[in-house]
Amino acid sequence: MSVRTDIRLQESPLDVRATARDWVGLVVLAFAVLLISVDATVLDLALPFISADLAPTGNELLWIIDVYSFVLAGLLITMGTLGDRVGRRRLLLIGAAGFGIASLIAAWSVSPEMLIAARVLQGISGATLMPATLGLIRTMFVNPRQRTTAIAVWGAMASGGAAAGPLVGGWLLEHFWWGSVFLVNIPVMLGLILLGPIVIPESKDPNPGKFDLPSAGLSILTLVPLVYAVKETVVHGPSVTYAVAALVGLASGFAFVHRQRVLADPMVDLSLFARPAFSTAVLTNLLSIFAMAGVLFFGSQYLQLVLGNSPLQAGLLMLPGTAMSMVFALLAAWFVRRWQPGTVLTVGLMMSALGTAILTFLRVDGGAGMFVVGFMLAGAGVGMALTLTSDLVVGAVEPERAGAASAVSETAYELGVALGVAVLGSVVMAIYRRGLDVSALSAEAGAAAHDTLGGAVAYAKSVPAEIGTQVLDAAQSAFVDGMHVAAVVTAVVLLANAVLVFRMMRSR
Repeated sequence: MSVRTDIRLQESPLDVRATARDWVGLVVLAFAVLLISVDATVLDLALPFISADLAPTGNELLWIIDVYSFVLAGLLITMGTLGDRVGRRRLLLIGAAGFGIASLIAAWSVSPEMLIAARVLQGISGATLMPATLGLIRTMFVNPRQRTTAIAVWGAMASGGAAAGPLVGGWLLEHFWWGSVFLVNIPVMLGLILLGPIVIPESKDPNPGKFDLPSAGLSILTLVPLVYAVKETVVHGPSVTYAVAALVGLASGFAFVHRQRVLADPMVDLSLFARPAFSTAVLTNLLSIFAMAGVLFFGSQYLQLVLGNSPLQAGLLMLPGTAMSMVFALLAAWFVRRWQPGTVLTVGLMMSALGTAILTFLRVDGGAGMFVVGFMLAGAGVGMALTLTSDLVVGAVEPERAGAASAVSETAYELGVALGVAVLGSVVMAIYRRGLDVSALSAEAGAAAHDTLGGAVAYAKSVPAEIGTQVLDAAQSAFVDGMHVAAVVTAVVLLANAVLVFRMMRSR
């Protein structure tokens, strides 16, 4: 821990005010968070271009999208704890360099396997960045009110970045090839490497205890197999392989929890989950991002492949929802000065539930305006939830353990992204394949349309108009049916979360 930070922590939190250097450092961290979040969803609009260029299977296409979040989720706890030990700023700069290199590899990938490998490397690097940014904010902003404001900025960048991914991707795809969506990372990562040592103070736990390598391994063996099992089971149905993966994840999870209870210096302080506010905040973080990631995944394809918008037009239709997410993330700091956090969270989740429910009215022959309204409500609720849940989590621990606490919050966030794409995306595709009437199509057309809507659109463009129209009508109708089911599932999940928050946090 730096001398400056150590002196500040000895003062009363209410007396400590952030310096101008701290606020500049926040701007640098915010841009890093923005790009990491953008990268989680920036490929949504690029899916048709990747499908046409690299010809991935439907399963490979899902892996290209969600392997980034799987790896991130698996490594966040390890990297957050490591940052508390070796220094959060040091780990941040290492991650920035790795993220830039991975982005270069992804931009010029020549096969689905190469792109998946690059996304894995991005996930590893991103896992060093996210907990470090939130942990540094916890130590830079000791005053509770200023910390909430700083986390509101962080939350606006995180939620806004995830929602802005399709807009950024749309503009780039309108002017350049699909690999350009990765190159936008390079300037920001270079800026972080150059400015970070100047405006961001180093901080770490002065007495971190021994780093437990078995716990790190168990955390990875818990998250990755479980997410894999859920994803593959939803797509392909139950099998022995997926059941074994789930059992490995569950067994590793039990072992991880047991080990944390007996260690003198646990990687995760499980006693925090006994606090209703902490545990409810972590779950709400996961479920709200779960909803947003799912809406972005199928919404971007709906706007582009069903309604026929260009990538840039689709991104612009998502802009109001992006703006609402960022605005309400910032407003959350103002709301909690007037109402209880539980009340604000409950209202936010109900707004998101209403927004996703509106998406059940989307149609094949139109519905862009309906999508904009639904996405705006969903984005506003998720923006508020992300700020408040992150603040509750990092505020529950001492600043020197901020990295480990941040990792818990970030794990929930990234797991939500991964599960949102995997589960809701797979629900859409399962309904799509089940509802696709291939009996009316030729064998060739049925095979082309079966895997993805993008495959159906590409095939329709390569055949005479009469056949192409028949394929498109069948594929688009089946896809919209799948969207309706996913929207209902998402709305029910968010409403259940709102009820839980109201019951667990109404007295806070």
